[in-house]
Amino acid sequence: MSHLLALLLGVVQGMTEFFPISSSAHLKLTKMLFGVEEMPVIFDLACHLGSLLALVWFFKREIVKLIVEDRKGMLYLFLALIPLVPSYFLLGSLRKIASEPQFLGFCLMITGAILLLGQKIRVKSPGRPVRDALLIGTMQSAALIPGISRSASTISCASALGWAPKDAVRFSFLLAIPTIVGGNLVETLRLWKDQETIQLNLDCLIGFGAAFIAGIIVIRFAIAWLEKGNLKHFAWYCILLGMIASFFLWS
Repeated sequence: MSHLLALLLGVVQGMTEFFPISSSAHLKLTKMLFGVEEMPVIFDLACHLGSLLALVWFFKREIVKLIVEDRKGMLYLFLALIPLVPSYFLLGSLRKIASEPQFLGFCLMITGAILLLGQKIRVKSPGRPVRDALLIGTMQSAALIPGISRSASTISCASALGWAPKDAVRFSFLLAIPTIVGGNLVETLRLWKDQETIQLNLDCLIGFGAAFIAGIIVIRFAIAWLEKGNLKHFAWYCILLGMIASFFLWS
């Protein structure tokens, strides 16, 4: 892999992480477009850590407030993380099948459908934070399947439960921080257990830096857009991209 491609992939990760369009799907599609068949998992982890750092930087005040003052907020985030643990093991076989490239377009279309449903459905009994946190966490588990967007799942679920767009977006991205950290730790432990080489090289550093800088540039704009509450544009984008990807991957 060239340094230029590492830079491009980092930028793609940083630009797509904060929109409900599946950054992992865009990363995979970009690799396919440039004919990259195999790449060390550590490179993807480095790119995700770059966008994670941008997320932490943007929400640093909210994070400090959660830790110091908002015990209820911390409790709800913890509750939302609980469904990930059983889901990680229960969806193991499905994740393996869905990781095949030919299913990527289909999963993107599912992301689009989730976004559309989130715009249409509203529950009749809003205002139950414990239930809401567990349901949002359960929906987040859908993002264990490659191509299904984590933020699309969580924001759409929160919207369907009657949350204001701003609250849904903030909760979704604050929830992303421990989720991404945990996911990266699990992947690193898996690499270590399988005795695969874990070596940070210049490409990893380039991808990390590019994802961080792109994320810092994009995140403020992205969150301001998402907080308006209209996600239909992202839904149709995912459906269209999924159809195009499926056409080429199945032909």
